[in-house]
Amino acid sequence: MPRNRVELMHRRACLSSVLALLVAWPILIRAEGPDLKVTPLQRDGQVFVSFELSDGLTPDVRDAIQSGLPTTFLYEIELRQGSALFDRTVASVTIAASVRFDNLTRRYQMSRAVDGRVQDARPTEDQDAVREWMTRFERVPVSTTAALEANAEYYVRVRASARPRNAWLVWPWASGSVLGNAKFTYIP
Repeated sequence: MPRNRVELMHRRACLSSVLALLVAWPILIRAEGPDLKVTPLQRDGQVFVSFELSDGLTPDVRDAIQSGLPTTFLYEIELRQGSALFDRTVASVTIAASVRFDNLTRRYQMSRAVDGRVQDARPTEDQDAVREWMTRFERVPVSTTAALEANAEYYVRVRASARPRNAWLVWPWASGSVLGNAKFTYIP
């Protein structure tokens, strides 16, 4: 039990500081983590999405890749139509961008799979090419515009996560995934 009023006030101030830090901690972690920028585009009867995961390859992730650990960034893309009661998923696409560094040849082997099918694979020696390969995507087809209602509101949501998820390795995002989205109105 506190002996005097000053000690009680000091304990309350410390407790308030700790509580404020606990409340702000997720915000502070999120502010330091990567950002996922999403841009939808309607053209030629298709809905495309471009997105970029900024600061996705942190020094820890680069070190893990350099050690030869196969690393995959998984992107789950959803085209959704919002309503007052619930959101409806119109289409979805999953992209896996992978890289593995071979210490003997000093080359990276990169691959991209869309919905489980390998679309592209190539070797490189350039670390900047690896960063682009893992974090930047241009004009990914998501759906045809025939599946959309005229003058309706839609949004594209992209969720990024990293594999493998080992306890000893600190990935760029503490919560396990990063979310990005962008709204648009379909006007035929």
